[in-house]
Amino acid sequence: MTNSSFIALERLSFHFANGQPLFDGLSETFDARHTGLVGRNGAGKSVLGRLLAGRLRPTAGRITGQAQVAYLPQDIEVRDGTRVVDLMGFAAPFDALGRVSAGCMDEDDVETLEGRWDIAERLHAALHDEGLGHLSLQTPAAMLSGGERTRVALLGMFLSGADLLILDEPSNHLDRASRQRLYQRLQQWPGGLVVISHDRQLLDGMQRIVELSPGGLRAYWGNYSDFRDCLVRERQAAQHALEHARTERKRGERELQAQQQRQQRRAASGARAARDSNQAQILLGRQKSRSEISAGCLQQRLQEARSGFDEAVREAAARVDENPEIHLHGGAATLPEGKRVLSLRAVQAPFSGASLPDIDLFGPRRLAVTGPNGCGKSNLLAMLAGRLSAVAGECRVEVPLAYLDQQLSCLPAAQSALEHLRRCNPGLPEALARTRLVHLGLDASRALLPCARLSGGERLKLALAGVIDGEPTTPLLLLDEPDNHIDLDSLLAVEARLREYRGALILVSHDAAFIEALAITDRLQWTAQGWQYQSA
Repeated sequence: MTNSSFIALERLSFHFANGQPLFDGLSETFDARHTGLVGRNGAGKSVLGRLLAGRLRPTAGRITGQAQVAYLPQDIEVRDGTRVVDLMGFAAPFDALGRVSAGCMDEDDVETLEGRWDIAERLHAALHDEGLGHLSLQTPAAMLSGGERTRVALLGMFLSGADLLILDEPSNHLDRASRQRLYQRLQQWPGGLVVISHDRQLLDGMQRIVELSPGGLRAYWGNYSDFRDCLVRERQAAQHALEHARTERKRGERELQAQQQRQQRRAASGARAARDSNQAQILLGRQKSRSEISAGCLQQRLQEARSGFDEAVREAAARVDENPEIHLHGGAATLPEGKRVLSLRAVQAPFSGASLPDIDLFGPRRLAVTGPNGCGKSNLLAMLAGRLSAVAGECRVEVPLAYLDQQLSCLPAAQSALEHLRRCNPGLPEALARTRLVHLGLDASRALLPCARLSGGERLKLALAGVIDGEPTTPLLLLDEPDNHIDLDSLLAVEARLREYRGALILVSHDAAFIEALAITDRLQWTAQGWQYQSA
């Protein structure tokens, strides 16, 4: 590993297959400095990460450098046959070792194993040290939770010897303890680092922040808190400049009106003097023509001055805030206090078979399900949604529900955002649906893109909008980590909308601040003694 390794972008552009540009002319260098890449959902951060990692080709410009790159995608793809060792990125030497041990090695196996004959022992030891000793290298990846998959993939990257790590939302799905381990490891990482994230604590460990916006890339020295302070100062300065431009426009308008009135008075006075002097008609015509030319020139100068004032105001307004406020809409779900929502009796959860306490949930209560990766939180929500069956006992949900899983399976890949929102709310006029999509940060062009083409944060906001804003409004929401992928402005909008929701809510999240913001009334938590239930 060499700290001099770098990747440089030179006038980089990326356009989609239909020719629509995502960004143009990006230039920046990524080296040993630990860099946080931030920006609104849909700005193109994940695409830029894939370009840096060599997973995509740019439309124009080029990427140069000499770094060995390890890349963590936002969504880890698990296919049939994918094993833990595949997620770690060491399948080639591990399989070569297996063939050698079985006496049926391939021609290149000895070369593949050069310096790595102990690869199996090293990987097993690494899993044990990570608290994943219950996994074998042959364990099917499909059996792992989302957090476990991320931890395994990250572990392989730290062992890879890469010069530069490119991590797209690495703290998503991780429990609190795993996040803390990730923060510590990244602080100790000696190579280059690019982290695409909305995790404030993670970003506060960076040495610089690079923001991707419609205006391009802009680098800020310092961590995320320094970046936010700088943005506040810039926005205050931009607001002051806007107010100044508006004041100058008003002053200029008054001056222009005064000039116009003076010119009109001079023209009227000249016309009266000409008539009174009994001049020849031809001379009067020439004087009138000169007056009209002068008035026309003045009118042109006044119009140019007005246009200049208007342009100054527009430019100042554009600098105040390039990003519109994010807002989620939704109907008024109501649930009487005494209405039974959920009843669990002697239930053993699917897959793990862990026993759940008896629970009765009434009225618009808010239940947070918390615990470490792999304890079965997502399976529990899937059981409540009717997607999985309990091993034993009785699980009854007595009101209609809407369910949002981590995979966002409610979003058809080929359907556009506009089509999905109107499918969830058939009575919603198209114009109003488009307005609500703009409030989610999806403009007219992105509203017509297939859901598969949207960013992870855009898909999550769209899925949430379909669940919360659907008709008929459901009195129970089951949400599995609805705070993943979305930018900070969107997270505040999600918090605000869920606080307004008057139905029952059952939520899985690892973000303590997000949970507290939703005024949780009940908790179901995994402990060393199993599931424990607490009601406020």
